Amino acid sequence: MVGETGWLQPGMTRVMRPLMRRLWDVTITGLDNVPAEGPALIAPNHLSFLDSVFTMSIMPRRVLAVGKAEYMDSWKTRYFFPASGMIPLDRSGGDASKVALDAAAASLERGELFLIYPEGTRTRDGYLHKGKTGVARLALRTGAPIIPVGLIGTDKIQPPDRTMPKLGEHCEIHIGTPIDVSRYRSRIDDRLLLRQITDEVMFEIAELSGQTYVDVYSGEPIPDDPSPAAAKRPVDLTATGLPSEEPSSAIG
Repeated sequence: MVGETGWLQPGMTRVMRPLMRRLWDVTITGLDNVPAEGPALIAPNHLSFLDSVFTMSIMPRRVLAVGKAEYMDSWKTRYFFPASGMIPLDRSGGDASKVALDAAAASLERGELFLIYPEGTRTRDGYLHKGKTGVARLALRTGAPIIPVGLIGTDKIQPPDRTMPKLGEHCEIHIGTPIDVSRYRSRIDDRLLLRQITDEVMFEIAELSGQTYVDVYSGEPIPDDPSPAAAKRPVDLTATGLPSEEPSSAIG
């Protein structure tokens, strides 16, 4: 209904899907990896402002995401962004990351799809950066699978400092196999497990996007000789046989 976050999204996607294919050369793979119902975390790399528009537009279901509360200050975006699926995040006080996680968890617990960028911000150097563990924490908190997504070429359509997108460019959206970590939900405070899950997600995104992975957070200095070898697959969570008991205090 009108007033609900994301109420406009179904109509927008019906318009955007054919429009995207007219304006750009878009390749999409793996769409059948998105569940027809139930919660899931959509976890792409982040190259361009258009990443959210493209990713949300191709999904078969409504997708929500958090966004800056500052968007609510302008009449141009005050109604449009929440109607299209943005949950405003007030970062002026308190723990903004906790507020964001709570908002995301609430939507997942309602059975929604939720878009989250593990890197936290757009890359400006083209590398795939170390992921933050919020995506893993949400998956363990809600039991939702994580669906890695690799975006290619959206930065050519609209680079970070460009106001208007360039038409006719090629881009690709590759949707990977869901990563199910629900068996480890009792270990949500295990920092080593959170990092392991996040690294697995980043490995899959690197495979899908073809980006060179660097094991530093966005904004930190890049190693002198970054190598694709840095994106080694972490221990496979589906085959490790990790113990199900709670972690010791030394780990947690």
